[in-house]
Order: sequence, then C-alpha cells, then structure tokens
Amino acid sequence: MMRRFPSFFAGLTAAVFFAVQPSSVLYGQGASAPALFAFDRATGSSALPNGVVVRDGDASEEITALRDDVLRVRVARGKAMPEDASWAVLAEARRSSVAVTQDVTSEHFGFRTKMLRVEIEKKTLRLTIRDIAGNVLQQDALPVHFDGAAFRVSKAMPLDEHYFGLGDKTGPLDRRDQAFSLWNTDSYRFQESTDPIYKAIPFFMTYKAGVALGVLLDNTWRTSFDFGRELPDVYSFGAVDGPLNYYVMYGPAPKQVVEDYAWLTGKPPMPPMWTLGFQQSRYTYTPESRVLEVAQRFRTDRIPADAIYLDIGFQDRNRPFSVDRKLFPDFAGMVAHLKEENFHVVAITDLHIAKAQGEGYQPYDSGMAGDHFVKSADGSVYSGRVWPGPSVFPDFTQQQTRVWWGTLYRDFQHIGIDGFWNDMNEPSVFSSPTKTMPLDVVHRIDEPGFAKRTATHAEIHDVYGMENSRATFDGLLALEPDTRPFVLTRATYAGGQRYAATWTGDNSSTWNHLRMTTPMLENLGLSGFSYAGADVGGYAGTPTPELLTKWLEVAAFQPIDRDHSELGTGDQEPWVGGAEQEGIRRRFIEERYRLMPYLYTLAEETSRTGMPMVRPLFLEFPDAAPDRHPLDVDMASSAEFLLGRNLLIAPSPWPEQLDDYFAELPSREWYDYWTGKRVEASSGPVNLAQPESLLMKRTVAVKLHPELATLPVFVRGGAILPVEPLVQSTNERPQGPLTLRVYRGGEGDDCAGSLYLDDGKTYAFRKGDFLRMQFSCSTEGDGLWLHVSAHEGSFPAWWSEIRVEAYGWGAPQGRVLVNGREAAGGAATALPEGFSVTFADDGKGEDVQLR
Repeated sequence: MMRRFPSFFAGLTAAVFFAVQPSSVLYGQGASAPALFAFDRATGSSALPNGVVVRDGDASEEITALRDDVLRVRVARGKAMPEDASWAVLAEARRSSVAVTQDVTSEHFGFRTKMLRVEIEKKTLRLTIRDIAGNVLQQDALPVHFDGAAFRVSKAMPLDEHYFGLGDKTGPLDRRDQAFSLWNTDSYRFQESTDPIYKAIPFFMTYKAGVALGVLLDNTWRTSFDFGRELPDVYSFGAVDGPLNYYVMYGPAPKQVVEDYAWLTGKPPMPPMWTLGFQQSRYTYTPESRVLEVAQRFRTDRIPADAIYLDIGFQDRNRPFSVDRKLFPDFAGMVAHLKEENFHVVAITDLHIAKAQGEGYQPYDSGMAGDHFVKSADGSVYSGRVWPGPSVFPDFTQQQTRVWWGTLYRDFQHIGIDGFWNDMNEPSVFSSPTKTMPLDVVHRIDEPGFAKRTATHAEIHDVYGMENSRATFDGLLALEPDTRPFVLTRATYAGGQRYAATWTGDNSSTWNHLRMTTPMLENLGLSGFSYAGADVGGYAGTPTPELLTKWLEVAAFQPIDRDHSELGTGDQEPWVGGAEQEGIRRRFIEERYRLMPYLYTLAEETSRTGMPMVRPLFLEFPDAAPDRHPLDVDMASSAEFLLGRNLLIAPSPWPEQLDDYFAELPSREWYDYWTGKRVEASSGPVNLAQPESLLMKRTVAVKLHPELATLPVFVRGGAILPVEPLVQSTNERPQGPLTLRVYRGGEGDDCAGSLYLDDGKTYAFRKGDFLRMQFSCSTEGDGLWLHVSAHEGSFPAWWSEIRVEAYGWGAPQGRVLVNGREAAGGAATALPEGFSVTFADDGKGEDVQLR
C-alpha cells in the first residue's frame, strides 16, 4: 500500500518528491513489485544502553552511539534488521559502544552522548542530530522512503553548507548542486561531467561555518547522492537495494571527521618508501631492450626515479601472470638488472583470467580445479571478453579464492618484482553492453563475519575491485610477511585504502584534465585514499611539451608521481621535448627527492591517523575566512592545495592561460619555498563573491605571473621542514647533513616540525626499529632558540650533522651555542633571506641558541 504524505509535505507534489528516488530500472535482482512506504508514524520505541529503537508498524529505526562523536543509523522495513556485516567498516568499530543518557519528551524520543543530542520527532519520525549546545548538525527533510527494494534518505540542506568526498568524482571540489551515481565503471577518456567513473566511496563530509560532519552510507548496491540538484534545499542519498545503514561522524573540526572515518574503515598501511619516488610507466614498454633503455636514460641524464611499470604488453597474449618470451627472452635477468640500477618493477596483473582450457595456462587450470570463478545464473562459469579474449573472473567474495589468487604472485615475487597493479577491476568487460558483468552473475560469500550465502553481481559489483586488491595485498604478505606490499588499484570501495593505493584512471592529455586532478586527489584524500595520483601528462593523447612540463611540476608535490601514457601516443618521458624542457622537469623531480624526509613523515602520519597527504585548505584552516566558509570554493583558491600542513602549492586556476592571477593564502605568515623570502600581500581582488576588505583580515592575496619554468609554492610561517641531499633513488644513502628549514611565524608564534624514518621496506618499525624526531623553536627579538629532540627508536640516522636554514630572522650578531657550548665553526653564515648554521647531531638531542 502507499502511505499518505505527512503534513510537512504541504506544497510538494508527489512528482517532485519522487524525482529524487531511484529509477525503477535499477531495482535489485529479485525485488518484488514496487510498494511505496514512508517511515513517518511512530507506533513504539525502546531504549537501548547505547541508543534507541523507534518503530512504525513492522518497520524500525535503530540509532546507536559507537562513540560520543560517532552514530550509526539503521532502518529496516521488515521485522528484523539485515545482517550486521560489512566489507568497509571494521568489526571492532561496529562493535564499539558508549553508554547514553535517554532523552524522551512529549515531542520526541532520543538520547544524549557527551558530544551529541539525538531527537526523533514523535509526529513524523524526523531525525535531528544536534551538538551538545543544541545547534542543529543534521536534520531529516523528508521521511525515510522505500520504493520496493530501493530507499532514499533526505536531509535539510542549509544555504551555506558545502559537501566534499565521494572519492575522485569529477567536477569542482564542492559537491553542492551536483548529483552522482556510485557504480564502478571503466570510463576511458572521462570528462568533467562524466559519471559514474571508477570508484564507489559512499562517504561525504558536510561543512558549514567551520563545523564538519561525516556521513558513510555502507551499502554495496548501486547508490546515488544528490546535493541539491533536484531540490534546492534538500540533499539525499539512497540505494536500489540492500541495507539502509549509515554512520554519522561529528568533528566539529574537519580533521576530526577524517580521523573518525579512518577509525571506522581503517587506515592506509605504511607504504614502501620507493613508492614516493618518481615512477615511469607506459602502455606499453616492449621489447625488453626498450625497458632497459628507458631505465638507462634516467640514470644517464641524472633524473631521479624509483620505478618502471610493465603494462599488459609484457604478457603472453595479454594473459595475466604470463610473460611473452619472444619480447622478454630474459625476463628475470631484466628485473635483476633493473634492481641493480635501483629500479623497482611494478607489473600489471589484471583480474580477468584467459579462458584457455587445455593450454597449460596455470591460473585458469588451478582456478577451475579449485572452483574459484564466478558463475552465471544457470550455474555455468561466467565468461566475458577482455584483453586476453574470452575470460573468467575470480570470485573474490570467497576467502579461499583470495588465498588462491595470492599464490599466483609467487613466481613474480620470487624474481624480484616489487609492486603490482590491479587494473580493469570494476570489473571491465568488453562484450557487455553495460561494460561489466550481468547483474545476475552469482558470487558466493564465504567470508568470516558474513553469513555464508550467494549474492548477485548487483550487490557485489562495487566491492569487487576492492576485494581484488585485498586478495593481492594479503597474498603478497603471505608470500613475504616482512615486506610491505605495494598494490595499485583502479576500482575500489570504502575501506579499500587498507589494501591499495589508487589513481584517477584513464584521464586525457589536456589542460582541463591537469586542472581536474587537484580536486579529484583532494576528495580522494578526504575519502581515505591518501596514497593517490593521476597519470602525469595524461593517459589518452599526446601532451604538448608545455603541458607535460607543467604537469610534472605539479605532480612533484602529490603523493604518487607516475608518468603514464597510452598505446599509440607519443613518448612522454621527462626528456621528451628537448634539453630546455628536460631541465625544468628534472629540477622539480629533484626537489621531490630533496623533500623525501617530509613526504615520508607525512606518509607515516597517514598510516597512523588517516590524515591525507594532499589536503584542501579548509582542512587545516577552517577559520581562515571571517564567516568560516571553506576558502577552497573561492575562485582565487580553487587550484591551490596543501601538501601536509606546511606546504601550499598555488598553480593557476587556468593553467593553459598566460594571464596573471591572485592566489589566496589562508593565514598571514607565508614564505616563498624557492627563495625563503617572506610573502607580502599584493593589491587586487581575492574573492569576486565577497568584499576584499572582509577576506583580507585573515588571508594574504598574492599576485602571480604564470611562467613555464616556475610553480608557486609557499611555506607556512612557523614550519620546520626536514630536507635531505639529492639522491637518484630512495635506495641511495644521502651524503651530507640533514637540513632543517626553519620559518619564523607571526608575532609570538612558535615553530615546530617532525621527522620519521625507518628502513622503508619492512615491518621492523613495529618492533621499534624506527627513528622519530620532533623540532621546535621560539623567538625573542631576532634571537632563535631551536630544540632538536633526542632520537626516538633504534633506527640509525644517515646523517651525523644537522644544518639549520633559518628564514625570517636577520643574521645573528653573536655566537652560536649548542647545548650551552659554542658550536664548532662559531658564527652562523648569512643567506639571502636568513642564515644557516651546522652542528653535530649525536642523537641525544640539541638545544641551539642564536642571538
């Protein structure tokens, strides 16, 4: 039956209300004829130790507090809640619970935690979440609505609220006024309006006047999100089938929401250090001699690099886990030679297995013998056409299938391949009109924490790529338990950051795609995927020399720096285009390697807290604007991003244009990264939508002129950046002192920094074999007091001396004291914008005084 509309629908027609509902063509397999139901009439309630249950006939809504700042909301249309299992949310997080104080009045059911108040209006069952002071954080705009198996949750959308997340969806950083479908799709040459694309990460952050809230819809069916596209004062989310199960995470600071999401879904593991170095790829480097030639050119031209990728061309007839012995007659010897030259090899291993019965193709034979492939609805093994031709697909929802998949890496790992690339795992199927498996393909769930059952591809599709990368990661660990795996995946789901890094897929060699990369990586970082990049230079098409140069400049300050290009396009290595272009590109790649101590310290922070390496401005500066709106939505800041908390990169919002532009820096104290000079505000507009005088109170406007050979990079006042001598790969031991670049903060501000180091390869750090240091300083007049902490952990430093470069101070007139004694060499050395001093570091800690 159809429930009548409640009174607060007055003025809304049924047509408008149902416009935000999923189309009937998307109903899950096996759903009965659509029956409309609105959860809007209370027939009972029950208090729980950690929450409340309210009922509307057989339907019920359960709201529980996992922590004082994390809530879980579940709605069931039938008498029982669906199975409590998740591919995304960690079991320990789902089991977490805090006691609550019940709060029931004549108007609402509800409860309180130490941070949140939950109210369910008795007349309408509208859910409102407030902070403890009573401010509304989230409120239902319409009743939870079911349409057959599909459901929709609708929330009030304030005029000044902004929305971020959903992974690397295209378009602006802010999702407001946009709508999206989450259905992993092979989206070759995607454009700014293309949707869906490769990933399904159903997490977003709301942000209003500096207050942030996170929402995770944990549903693996096709989901959709509408941020005011259909109804201007409503945002909504829903799915075509499956459980209505979502989590709400309260900041109020946006960084706290990011950490809450990492608590729910897991943190990325500590990556091997070499994955932060420059990586060169192509579809495809053949024959064997070409791979060696490219590697040798890097070393001859002294362009630092750490990895070379092998796309499908190295395989026999495009069959995963095979080698074309005609093109690669000494494959193991090639890998060994590259390792001697300090190159790590990353090999592609697509998940489709060639259907090669009776041909001695071991992945197919062993997979068939173990019954490891997904089935068609009639029970036969499903087959679809991909790169090898007819192919079959592993059933990754079975634990035993993932174990089998992991064993396929044994030979490659044995000969020294260090990383693996899981592509085409949406899954992409060429012979299907939907570009993927039919929705009625059958998966078998045989997994700890889940009831053993079968599921259609309609339910499993969006987690299939994640479970592929999970099988690879776990398999590599099983083969070599003390070596950190590196897995790169194209498709994934919430929680997939536990197993793999990712990239933005098959982009294009255009200026617009360079511009799109920044918001895609920022939203990926907010959605758990800190270790991410884009195909530098663009995958589809041949970039102009200028585009490739500018892209390499920007990518030098992003987590994964991989140059990758398509079959049939022009060469795209850093030396392409002549000596002048190569010189510019080399300089930026070299700078990345000098910054490796900073990059690696950020990677360790990610593994510990979930905080992304690349960050939007509002994540670190939620109070920069007087009205506390996110600066990233301003035109003047739209291309900017932070690398960690201390580096701000400010390319032009229109990278192909030659016009001057203004960058908006989110606090008053900044320094030019390249010169050390303190930034002075320029006159000119900052935000065309707001009066300049308003924003100039807390931000700095800088007028910039775009030039091919330069990229504006700024350092936050009060930062201490660790920098190392140049090396050609992360395997090399740096020669010389560790440099600490110290930047004076504002009046009365102190400065701080940190460094983390370990062997970059193994898990020995878990047993204390790491090195951690903290740095701090204070000022008095033109004097500098610097504290270098003792070395924490047992890992030895590669340096014996520390060189301090101080910016924002005049050269000291007196002597330099280290631990109360005059430093060797005496006085400091003047720099154009500061001074430097070098002293011995014995690991016990130093207090340096300069007057």
